[in-house]
Formats: sequence, structure tokens, C-alpha cells
Amino acid sequence: MNTNDVMSNLFSKEFTDNPYPIYDNLRKNDPLLKMRFPDGNVGWLVSSYEDAETVLKDPRFIKDITKIYGEESASVFSSNMLFSDPPDHKRLRLLMQKSFTPQLIAGMRDHIQDIADDLLDAVSSQDHMNLIDDYAFLLPIIVISELLGVPLEDRDKFRIWSNSIIDTSNQDTSEEIVIQHMDEFVKYLGEWFSKVRENPGNDLISQLLLAEEQDDRLSEQELYGVVILMIIAGHETTVNLIGNGVLALLEHPEQRKLLQDQPELIHGAIEEMLRFNGPVEFSTSRWASEDFEFRGVQMTRGDLVIVSLNSANRDPRQFNDPDIFNITREKSQHLAFGKGIHLCLGAPLARLEAEIAINTLLQRFPNIQLRDNIQDLEWRPGMLVRGVKELPLSLNN
Repeated sequence: MNTNDVMSNLFSKEFTDNPYPIYDNLRKNDPLLKMRFPDGNVGWLVSSYEDAETVLKDPRFIKDITKIYGEESASVFSSNMLFSDPPDHKRLRLLMQKSFTPQLIAGMRDHIQDIADDLLDAVSSQDHMNLIDDYAFLLPIIVISELLGVPLEDRDKFRIWSNSIIDTSNQDTSEEIVIQHMDEFVKYLGEWFSKVRENPGNDLISQLLLAEEQDDRLSEQELYGVVILMIIAGHETTVNLIGNGVLALLEHPEQRKLLQDQPELIHGAIEEMLRFNGPVEFSTSRWASEDFEFRGVQMTRGDLVIVSLNSANRDPRQFNDPDIFNITREKSQHLAFGKGIHLCLGAPLARLEAEIAINTLLQRFPNIQLRDNIQDLEWRPGMLVRGVKELPLSLNN
């Protein structure tokens, strides 16, 4: 398969609908492929598990693009731990970890359960629902809004801004629209920060502002970057984990029945959902920090490297029968949340939200069915997230 063939397949509707046959071809023939991405950048696409894990952990692949191309390339969104390297990464991550301790997250279980119950109560009198809009989006955005201390009534704005930023890799997304939405996002946060400075509370934004004022550990640019990342990453991953997970259960009724009969299997089920059709399609960009040889290929300083997380999670050299959805699979070291120092900080919260959301849905509405044909579902464009735009369900009360 040559580069042109990969390009025409990778970013086609066929690929978006079902990327896994193409990934299988890539792993066999071009596991480390140099190609042009939709945004025009030329770089390396990594598709095998072994190579993916190595890239995610190798400090020679850096996240801070300004170290390659200078400060003018930086943006508000990139001023956070996701796009930073040590020592800045450690400093930013330590600030955030205070809100993601195992004890704090475990203490949120009952409240998240209440949110799930309330959302399903709201649709219980209907005979159908759109799982994404009515449930999968609302639950995590409520949680993250409360955690940050931003008004829940602005959730629709967050969704518009978040989708715009996430879809920047989509060739059809207007750069002007993205810039407009980013400017609106920053303006909104600036006004909200001013209110919080006047009347701080116990929320995460108040804590970050306090840290900024006390010892200048957080610059103004970093403050915006961290909060934007939290709002986006704090709900995008969970939205698509819930949506893709429920879809997998609908496609595999024997696994669904197993989980309904034994809800205690939910922990392993979530891990299998993350591996089988994970919510994050590709890693964010990494850059070769120096010239070196990698897997027999010469890397040049500044080379772009992107990992296909979902391809790595279907690699048969790492997983037995990788194309089979099995919620009782032995614990697997999937890469859905990354690896190394950039392992997703919010992963435990996303897991908890998905466990509660999916088990509660199955127990409340045991007879849900997909209202459309699976092949008619529309998947979100772009390179970062993998998830359906809508998932219409019949509740069959």
C-alpha cells in the first residue's frame, strides 16, 4: 500500500465508519508510515502496539512544538500539560492531581449515580432517546462543570467550542470558525476568572487562581490552557466511551446479556470497550527532538509522529483475537488513555462515569434497541476522537 492509497483510505468515509481493516493492512505492511496528514503536515503514522508504546514513552519524542519552531507557534490551548515536556509538565500535572486523587474520585460515586438517575428519569416517559445528547454528553459535562465551578447552564457553549477545537483536524472545518470559537472561549473564561477572583470557592478554578497568585506557578497563558483542556478532555473522552461502549453491547447481544446478568463485570467491560473501539482515535502530535534511528527509520529533528491508539489496541501480536469483543477478557494493557508521563490524568474519573452510566442504563432500560441500522450511523470527523454524532435508541419500556 503506497502513501497515496493510505491517504485516500485513511480519511475517507469508509475509514471513518470502520477503520480497523485499514489498520490491519497498515500494521502488516506499513507499521511506520511517512505520509501527509489532512492539515498538510508530513509526518510518521505509527500503527503497531510495540512501536506505539515505545513512542508514547520515549522522551526523545516531545510534545512542546515551541522547542522546534519557536514561541510564535504556541496557542492558548497548547499551554497545558498535554502539550508540555518536563519540567513544565511535572509542575502542571502536580497542580491538577490534587483534584484527581483516588479518594476524591471514589467519593464522587454517589453523586455521579444521582446524576445518571436524574438524566434517565427525564427520558423515562418517552419511548426513545438519543443516547449522546440525552445522556452521554450531559453526565460528564455536569460533573466537570461542578468540579471546575463553571455554570452548568453554559454547557451548550462548551460543547460548541469543544467540538470546534476537536475537529480542527477535519479538512472541512473552517480555520476562521475555529479561531472565532477559541476567542469566544478565552473571552468567556477571562470574564469567569474575574468573578472567581472576587469570590473564590472550593472549585478547581479557584484553587488554580490561588496557586497563580501565591507563587506564580501558573502563568495566565497556562491557566487558560489548563481549564480549556479540562473542559474538553473532561467530557469528550467519556462521551465517546459511553457511546462506543453501548454501541458495542448492542452489536454483541450475548455480551450485553452477560453484563446485564452480572453487572459486577462492568470494570472489565469498560476496559474492553476502551480497547475494542476507544474514544480517542489518534494521539496528539509528538515531535522528534533530535536526529536518531527508530525501528530502522531515520528520524530527523522536527519530524511529526502520531500514534494510532485504536490500531495499536487491535494488534494481534499484543491481544488474542483482537477483533472479538469480550468483556471477560483478561486485563489488557491497552493504550486508550496513553502511556508514560502523559497517561490521561482523568482516566479514573472517565472509567467511573462510564461504569455508572452504562450499568445504570442497562438496569433501567434492559430492552434498549438501536433505532437505525448500524451502517447508517454518522461518525464524527477529524483525527482526534472516535464517536458517533448520534445514537438513537428505542427504550421499549
